[in-house]
Amino acid sequence: MEKKSVKKICIVTASELTLKFFLVSQIKQLQKDHEVAVVVNTSNNHLLQELEICAKLKSVPIQRQISFIFDLKALFILIRFFQDQKFDLVHSMAPKAGLLTMLASSLTRVPARIHTFTGQIWVTKKGVNRWILKFFDKVIAFCATHLLIDSFSQRKFLIEKNIVNANKSCVLEKGSVCGVDIKKFSPNPSIRSLLRKDLNIDKNATVFLFIGRINQDKGILDLHKAFVKILKETNIHLLIVGPDEGNLIPQIINESIALGYSRQLHYVNYTNMPEQYMATADILCLPSYREGFGNVIIEAASVGLPALASRIYGITDAVVDGETGLLHEVGNIQEIADKMSLLAKDVDLREFFAKQAYLRARQDFNQTKVMQALMDFYAKVLA
Repeated sequence: MEKKSVKKICIVTASELTLKFFLVSQIKQLQKDHEVAVVVNTSNNHLLQELEICAKLKSVPIQRQISFIFDLKALFILIRFFQDQKFDLVHSMAPKAGLLTMLASSLTRVPARIHTFTGQIWVTKKGVNRWILKFFDKVIAFCATHLLIDSFSQRKFLIEKNIVNANKSCVLEKGSVCGVDIKKFSPNPSIRSLLRKDLNIDKNATVFLFIGRINQDKGILDLHKAFVKILKETNIHLLIVGPDEGNLIPQIINESIALGYSRQLHYVNYTNMPEQYMATADILCLPSYREGFGNVIIEAASVGLPALASRIYGITDAVVDGETGLLHEVGNIQEIADKMSLLAKDVDLREFFAKQAYLRARQDFNQTKVMQALMDFYAKVLA
């Protein structure tokens, strides 16, 4: 039997969170047959061991914000690293990591250069900032040999905006970066009861959940305003989970205290067990202004939660409107409030959405299926 050719592969991203939540499963699959290195901005030398990954770790100071000095330094580090290691394939995720990685790997002539688009920062920007960030995405697409995009609607948008070439880009399976680990993301009645008790939430209350990075683009202030509008209608709670990047939580908490509903608002800064908070809730909310796909929606669906989310590209691939949840116009606070009220009051409708969402997540986005498609893609590129 012919032995498989071992290739040298490098996975690059800017943050530990991206690595932990999106890349662990694919790296573990790749390391079975290839020599893998991981580049990430970290000070934790044991990061990969903690994640049970057998790969070489290279820390590079890739900043999320634009910084000419830091970015130039990171670019030179990547160029030298790629020259020394002579990788057969590099694969980047996240905008800044993509820009620096595709430039460095192109300059050092790495044969296969893949970038995954997971959403566009420039969509919500204006003026010069929008033009610059859009130009960076064009540079990424130009330097890459292959482009993966995590939703069909995002790919259509990028082609229409002349960012990517249709022949160079593709979506794997039904979309998403890594699919859903259906063993991890499953209904859990015991955790539901325990966490509700800890959070002082009535077992009969309807809990709306937002989980993810908290900033303006995620629409968290819209969600909060909509929640306030329907507070007196029914027994509802709002559970917010995630790092407060935009420093918005103090504003929300202060308003809840001033208006006297602080007992119905709950905030958890960070968790590495998002599935537990999903099991505690009833509806997943993502009123985002921009998304590549919205993986949190299908994760929550696999736990048995319907979604209430923005009608924007990316999210329209994750939610089937009127079947696995409801969509609303982005930024329309009154529409968000009306649909929150509907979902809180109509238990039968909510349960119908939950059932359909659960079945779709497990059938179309099972991580095993998505990872196999990714491994097949790697094999084709490396061949």
